[in-house]
Amino acid sequence: MAKTGILIEIENSLVKETSLGVMAAAAGQEICALVLGGDAPAVKDKLAEYGAGTIVGITAAGDFQVSPDLQAQALAAAVKEYGLDSLLGTASATGRDLFARIAAILAEPLVSDCVEVNIAEKKVKKSHFSGKTFATLKVNGSVLLCTIRPNSYEPVQSPAAGELIEFAADVADPGLIKIVEIKKAGTESLDLTEAPIIITGGRAIKAAENYQMLAACAQKIGAAVGASRAAVDAGFAPHSMQVGQTGKTVSPKLYIAAGVSGAVQHFAGMKTSRVIVAINEDKDAPIFAKCDYGIVGDIFDVIPALTEKL
Repeated sequence: MAKTGILIEIENSLVKETSLGVMAAAAGQEICALVLGGDAPAVKDKLAEYGAGTIVGITAAGDFQVSPDLQAQALAAAVKEYGLDSLLGTASATGRDLFARIAAILAEPLVSDCVEVNIAEKKVKKSHFSGKTFATLKVNGSVLLCTIRPNSYEPVQSPAAGELIEFAADVADPGLIKIVEIKKAGTESLDLTEAPIIITGGRAIKAAENYQMLAACAQKIGAAVGASRAAVDAGFAPHSMQVGQTGKTVSPKLYIAAGVSGAVQHFAGMKTSRVIVAINEDKDAPIFAKCDYGIVGDIFDVIPALTEKL
């Protein structure tokens, strides 16, 4: 049985659902949950509930809470200290940043944004060529380093011992980065890449203020609001909301495409959504060939009716 480390992401003193999903990807392995900073005692019970046999609270001197260099070095040290055969995390902004640094420190290969992982065989599956195909890759490194696309795995309860260990990493800041200030985005909206439900507005939204209609619907079901490239290019939404090949890659449980034509570049960014619902008044729109459920109708009629029903 491989000893697998999971980088746990914490938000508002709670374990992110996406991290619990990554733990499900390691089912059947000896799971060692790695928690940066002093949050490990607060989340110990939750992690034990979802399969963590060991929970390691990692700390280090210096600007550890904000320095990705220090955090990556501490995680690399934990991999060696606890003899981990693999280290998994979420393909989030944090995961992408830290895992690239860890791979460089350990001189090990890294596979990012995977949708499936077989830890025992060191094989992973990921999207290639803008979502046109999937590749299964065999990793030959001594440590399997892998980030998993959010929502690829559903969290599964699997009670374990949850032994809490404190690890003070003896690492030094290389001084390559100096953190001057941290500006956090508003917390009123969900992160697109990690949202379980997304409602995206396309060019048919017609104006920026009409996204309020989508936001009202999204609020009813705990969804995030996205935009197609056509809507962003038209100035209806900022690039931070863009879903697609040149925007964000998402994999929610439910994706509602409102007035989105379904161009291949957009489809590449949401292809792995569990269920796709399309709303478009053009019955020949390409999105209808790619969705699970389709509604032929005007989004300005359908979305308010849907919101009212919800």
